[in-house]
Amino acid sequence: MTGNLYRGQAGLPFSSALRIFEPLEAFPADQQGALRTAGDRSASRAAVENAELLASLGRITRPGGDPFPTGRTDLVRIVTAAPPNGTPDRLLYCPSQLVLRAGLAANALMEGIHGPLAQLLIPEEQRDRHQERIDEARSHAGLGRVHTRASTWGIPFSWFCLFQESDPTDVVEADGHIVTVRIRATISEALERVRYAVAHLALAAPDLDMLEDLTQLTEWLELFHPDSVAELDYGAVADKVYPDDSPLDVRLGIECLAEGDMTGAAAAYRRLASRWIPIRQLARAS
Repeated sequence: MTGNLYRGQAGLPFSSALRIFEPLEAFPADQQGALRTAGDRSASRAAVENAELLASLGRITRPGGDPFPTGRTDLVRIVTAAPPNGTPDRLLYCPSQLVLRAGLAANALMEGIHGPLAQLLIPEEQRDRHQERIDEARSHAGLGRVHTRASTWGIPFSWFCLFQESDPTDVVEADGHIVTVRIRATISEALERVRYAVAHLALAAPDLDMLEDLTQLTEWLELFHPDSVAELDYGAVADKVYPDDSPLDVRLGIECLAEGDMTGAAAAYRRLASRWIPIRQLARAS
């Protein structure tokens, strides 16, 4: 059941993630022991994805109606990275930080157009209780940095600016389907690319919504250790769109805007739209 749940995710929204993996020394001292233990257990990525998905389904069906994670356990994803100076490979860690992320998601929901409905679904008492969990998590680990950004029903175009088609890519398949695709870049590469995009859009298209997204991405990336790695995890949507030229199309679109080539920019956007608008329309399908 667990494996099928992860591989199929039938009936669930497509969910993608942008994650930052940091070396052990980037974390507070009182957090390093738990991360090291997680590394020693070396659970597979599939096992971690299964555990997180099962936990989320369990929260929405448990008695009492409290959908928030308790923070008693926190899953950790791990990748092995080769430092550029030729020293031995080492582990990089990305904690799930479910307590912090659930609080941020709830706040965004309350402040959005569905705020009144969200207040009915998540009573104030439960929100207050979760705020206590957030305060406790921050008191033990400092303010920290949120290592994961998530998106449902499609990947924000701004995320593709961090990656190129030549970056290391893992294609995970099972039963004739693509379970997910994961692309990784060093944080220095990701920062160089996003700063290039910001600089060109600021001159060529300062009113473009994507410019604000890229500026926020830049500020977020700058919070992390210089030896970190950025990873784009497509999730189940990969089976619908991969092989995917989105990183190339976004880059070409920005370059065309910078050169004043509106025809080329429009062509790049049409390719992106034809690929991703049908996915986003699924969010409104009955």
